[in-house]
Amino acid sequence: MRNRKFLLDEIPFEATAIAHPNIAFIKYWGNRDDALRLPLNSSLSMNLDGLETRTTVTFDESLNADSLMLNGVLQDGAGLARVSSFLDVARGLALQADLLGSDGASLFARVESFNNFPAGAGIASSASAFAALAMAVNSALCLNLPDAQLSRLARLGSGSASRSIPTGFVHWHAGRDDQSSYAESFAAPEHWNLVDMVVIIDRGHKQVGSTQGHSLARTSPLNDLRVAGVDERLRVCKEAILARDFEAFAWATELDSEWMHAVMRTSTPSLRYWTEQTETVLWQVRYWRQQGHALCSTVDAGPNVHVIGTQDELGFALPALKALPGVMDVIVAKPGSGARLI
Repeated sequence: MRNRKFLLDEIPFEATAIAHPNIAFIKYWGNRDDALRLPLNSSLSMNLDGLETRTTVTFDESLNADSLMLNGVLQDGAGLARVSSFLDVARGLALQADLLGSDGASLFARVESFNNFPAGAGIASSASAFAALAMAVNSALCLNLPDAQLSRLARLGSGSASRSIPTGFVHWHAGRDDQSSYAESFAAPEHWNLVDMVVIIDRGHKQVGSTQGHSLARTSPLNDLRVAGVDERLRVCKEAILARDFEAFAWATELDSEWMHAVMRTSTPSLRYWTEQTETVLWQVRYWRQQGHALCSTVDAGPNVHVIGTQDELGFALPALKALPGVMDVIVAKPGSGARLI
């Protein structure tokens, strides 16, 4: 039996949290520091209500290693290693705060996580996963991190996870360093009656994950141009959200998505997440907006399309999207809350 002196009575060592994925209107692509996941630029997003990751973390002295169960399947390899590295950071914070004794670094954890939406398909499953894990670990180890620091902790697991900690509409500040790179809410979920209609074209796991893709951004000759224009697009997008100006919002959101995918396609090797069906949805959404519908589109690192509109467009857009060729399903998500304990 290992030393029990780090098992303090007031620390629960188990917690369950829920977090939502988010859709980025102004994208995060590429890092200044891959280890700390410090982004090349600031970004804006909206949490997606109804889509969620539920994660339970249990620190147990009887364990000889960390374990990860995802949707009922025991994980190994890179996925487990990524979670274990994240837990090492949390254990380090607990040791620094003198919450654990000298044996605390070897206090391993069992992580069980469930998604109610497709993972690895461009719907920010890593964002909700590490936001939920950060929230659960914070409680299980009594770290009591303030919101900004909790966002920073989530960022170390997945950059976009920093945006799933705050509620509603979120601004992730690129910052200058680890301390200043965090996300915060700038509008509550009820501020604007937007809805994200996630058009599912492929439920499969993408071949090149976002973490690998971020490291390729600098190989694109267009990357510096993309980054140079982000601040202006972010300013327009944020002001449009605050003013509920859909026309300006659509302009900034679609242009920023196009820039990110242009960088992806011109990276070495080239990353091509779009399919023929993706293109069909994008062109159709632009046509509908020309006909007067408050709809726009954006695509993360995957083939599935996020069609953003006002909620009064649902009656038209939902059946119209489902009728398009190649569309398997459309998931509807309104603005959601931040990560929370249950």
